[in-house]
Amino acid sequence: MASVTYEHVYKRYGDVIAVNDLDLSIADKEFLVFVGPSGCGKTTSLRLLAGLEEISDGRILIGDRVVNDVPPKDRDIAMVFQSYALYPHMSVYDNMAFGLKLRKTPKAEIDKKVKEAAELLGIGQYLDRKPKQLSGGQRQRVAVGRAIVRNPKVFLFDEPLSNLDAKLRVETRAGISKLHQSLGTTFIYVTHDQTEAMTMASRIAVMKDGLLQQIDTPQHLYDHPMNIFVAGFIGSPSMNFFESTLVEQDGKLFVDGGTFKLAVPETKRADYIQHKGKKVIFGVRPEDVHAKGFESPGILPAPMTAQVDVSELMGNEIFLYLLSGKKQFVARVDPRTRARVGETIEMMVNMDNMHLFDPQTEKTLDVIA
Repeated sequence: MASVTYEHVYKRYGDVIAVNDLDLSIADKEFLVFVGPSGCGKTTSLRLLAGLEEISDGRILIGDRVVNDVPPKDRDIAMVFQSYALYPHMSVYDNMAFGLKLRKTPKAEIDKKVKEAAELLGIGQYLDRKPKQLSGGQRQRVAVGRAIVRNPKVFLFDEPLSNLDAKLRVETRAGISKLHQSLGTTFIYVTHDQTEAMTMASRIAVMKDGLLQQIDTPQHLYDHPMNIFVAGFIGSPSMNFFESTLVEQDGKLFVDGGTFKLAVPETKRADYIQHKGKKVIFGVRPEDVHAKGFESPGILPAPMTAQVDVSELMGNEIFLYLLSGKKQFVARVDPRTRARVGETIEMMVNMDNMHLFDPQTEKTLDVIA
């Protein structure tokens, strides 16, 4: 078991900087998830740690040991790939035992480790089968099992669920979380799916264009995004953004979006008063826009009229795609809401959970404790 540290790590491919000054520490037994869109540098960061890519600058430590020049096989890590990377001609047992056989591990110890891992993952009955006889989820567990038997200091997962269907993805996600709790080992996981990140991680590192945007716990990241990119990337559906002006009227602050004017809570006045009269980006999550009459109790609602553009019934909720002038935004509303396409309705915005961003820097104007 070990901590992992990236110290001002760079990876360059010619003029392209794939990883730009990555500087973070991952605690022993932590479950850290790198998340971001394609090409953001998350997989490259993982491959640098695994030794599959050379570092252009900076240092990577596993525990107290600098591993920049250490071969992958000597780093005491195990990696689970998106493609599973199973040998098709070998049985499940032989796939899981392969790494131990290369290390000349005694046969009795191999047998014990393989069977223990298979039992933990619920694949004990498949040990004699070939990979082609297994489902996608079972193959994924075999790939994880092959990593477990090595008892590494750090587990690396590179988008391991992307080849699975939606139902299986949910089941396997829960299985990986349980596995982390059982093994008590450091897990570092890469995904472009923010739902995976939110449900599994102890901390999430959000990346964009090779730069670390923010690293925090899932809840704090959701509640206090540092910039527009993080705010829009974390949460589904994405946060709504409106170009607005912060104005003062009769001693109160308002967010003026042209087609709406929403009162800023008095509790946030001190945070925002210095931006009075300035252009801002107003952000509100779909779950904080309620149909009138179905507001959550205890919130500070501000009324806003909008036209229904599209209505999507999801079963336990409705996604309303609304128009405020020409600006479309989304609301997650109570399934009892009756709203017809083309109808103008009154919505209630929970201003306790409002966000303001600087239009130039795109950084938050919220004061984060």
